[in-house]
Amino acid sequence: MSRKMLQFTRLDPCQPAKRPAAERRGDFREISRPFEADSAIDQASRCEQCGIPFCQIRCPLGNNIPDWLMLSATGRLEEAYQMAASTNTFPEICGRICPQDRLCEGHCVLEQSRHGGVTIGAIEKHITEFAFTQGWVEPAEPTREIAQSVGIVGGGPGGLAAAEALRRQGYQVTVYDRHDRMGGLLIYGIPGFKLEKSVVERRTRLLAQAGITLVTGTEIGRDLSFAELRQRHDAILIATGVYRARGLDCPGHTLSGVHAALDYLIAANRVDLGDTVAAFADGTLNARGKDVVVIGGGDTAMDCVRTAVRQGARSVKCLYRRDRANMPGSQREVAHAEEEGVEFVWMAAPETVVGETRATGLRAHRMHLGMPDASGRRSPAVIEGSGFTVPADMVITALGFEPEDVPALFGEPHLAASRWGTLTVDDRLMTSLDGVFAAGDIVRGASLVVWAVKDGRDAADSIGTYLKAKARSKAAE
Repeated sequence: MSRKMLQFTRLDPCQPAKRPAAERRGDFREISRPFEADSAIDQASRCEQCGIPFCQIRCPLGNNIPDWLMLSATGRLEEAYQMAASTNTFPEICGRICPQDRLCEGHCVLEQSRHGGVTIGAIEKHITEFAFTQGWVEPAEPTREIAQSVGIVGGGPGGLAAAEALRRQGYQVTVYDRHDRMGGLLIYGIPGFKLEKSVVERRTRLLAQAGITLVTGTEIGRDLSFAELRQRHDAILIATGVYRARGLDCPGHTLSGVHAALDYLIAANRVDLGDTVAAFADGTLNARGKDVVVIGGGDTAMDCVRTAVRQGARSVKCLYRRDRANMPGSQREVAHAEEEGVEFVWMAAPETVVGETRATGLRAHRMHLGMPDASGRRSPAVIEGSGFTVPADMVITALGFEPEDVPALFGEPHLAASRWGTLTVDDRLMTSLDGVFAAGDIVRGASLVVWAVKDGRDAADSIGTYLKAKARSKAAE
């Protein structure tokens, strides 16, 4: 059924219904129910069709959001999907996990004018899921085959987005990943209650059907040398992401029971996938019956606290050194966590992990916000004499991620890196080595999935330009 646009004057914003907190605490399925078709069309019709679409401007991919909202509202869902997919390799994934409240929806003109923003993410998910049911989502199909090949290191969102874009151009593409499944953090870092693994696996199957070779369990520098990789392919893309956790810098951080967030989440996601994980089975990385404290205020911290709830923790607290308004994570995720029973301890920072051989508690001190730092955010400072202790036999640190030493891992000292460990690239996303490109978090630092997709697509364009020039040069010889 078709709707007229600008219906924000009579329709309030509405997200898809969530399953009750008591129900969703018991499983790792997605918390939102699917949008009813009529509701999705109604919500799309609220779009104001702005002359300057700030939703599109604030989307890293520059998605044509007003256009596919209009197409959705007027019942042209196949066209809406084609338009969404033209700029986004994984619209069904971004529709689920993008922090829309900080990006497109948060900058919707209706949100700024207090009418309530359009529920863009839920509509994007609805369009794509409907497209899958109708058979509109098909593998990438090149118009011609090109003999040149590209090797991509890293099967996360950036690497897979680049692979799909290069395959559309006709190149022979091989993706190498050290894990036993493709997807990177989409599979092992993001819990199922935000992104069910079948959604990622469905997309990975499409990439394989497109003729992309997916090689798992292969670590460059260990199973395959970087020199050999360069011999195999005409161009290389490094899209390894950043996996090294920032450590907790306080006494007691080496005690048993203190874990990095990614170690914890990988174990939980593997169990959700049906794997046997020894550290989970023996209780090391299982929160059941424990007092859990997660340190950090980003989306990874929210993933950890909500996972601990589902594992049956006795109590779950999130300790963050700033207040709620200044936390980097999604406010929607905080609300979900609170509904599910997580307690937030704002304006507090760790001082000591208490215990002899294993953690039994966390000593913390209260903070206040002082003068702004170089980023413009007010710096937290300790309130003297404000110490307090919370019980904790499991402490999870979610303090962000840093790059691994890729040149050392690859055995390639001529691969230039910045002082932060990220790979150095030029405006073509080419590294210091000819024909070797890099994209995603390994270049920009830890960031969002949507930025990795953007970088992967940009890298594919640059690699295509490079390979065309290389082919012309060879033909002229």
